[in-house]
Amino acid sequence: MPDQWLFKSETYDNCNCAVNCGCQFNLPSTYGFCQSAFVGTVVEGHFNDTPLAGLNWAGLYMWPGEIAEGNGKRLIVIDERADENQRAALQTIISGEACVPLSNVFSVFASLCSEFFETLFLPIDLEANFELRTATVDIPGVMKSSGRPIINVFNGRPFHIALARPSDSIEFTYAEIGLGTTTVTGEMEMAFQDSYAQYCVHHFNQDGLVRD
Repeated sequence: MPDQWLFKSETYDNCNCAVNCGCQFNLPSTYGFCQSAFVGTVVEGHFNDTPLAGLNWAGLYMWPGEIAEGNGKRLIVIDERADENQRAALQTIISGEACVPLSNVFSVFASLCSEFFETLFLPIDLEANFELRTATVDIPGVMKSSGRPIINVFNGRPFHIALARPSDSIEFTYAEIGLGTTTVTGEMEMAFQDSYAQYCVHHFNQDGLVRD
């Protein structure tokens, strides 16, 4: 019997693009190459009989050109609190395995990467507020990031932008949009400041995106 699983994560994502990120607006990337850091908390999930709720994870990606051109690099970081079965389960899901091929963003991104670094098991400190569009991330020795809302230059108040993706998405059905600043060190060294950030729910199972 095929693996049965559910992965529902509240995820903060910061990439190097401007606010009109090409991935979401069907445009080329802002600078002709793509770098992105996903960090999330599983709020509901299991892999067969292995529970996953409460665990954090990160997926770091780099492409030398447009994502569709391939040759990307990927590093997965999994919460050090996960036991052996949970580590294996999260590794499988975030690697884009045990699912209908190309049915979620993990599977699509994996198909466009050619270099995969060894998964790390580390403490992942993530605090995110989707309503306020704020986030802080600290993965010791790997990543630091902060997210904030876009500010309206005319009145100084947070400027609210959200994306609804009722169809044709492999990632989410709704996301809050803000700005983020991220620094990654080590094998996936990258840095971007005040660039596109999104706060979304990644809700997948073995068949693809769950729309609820």
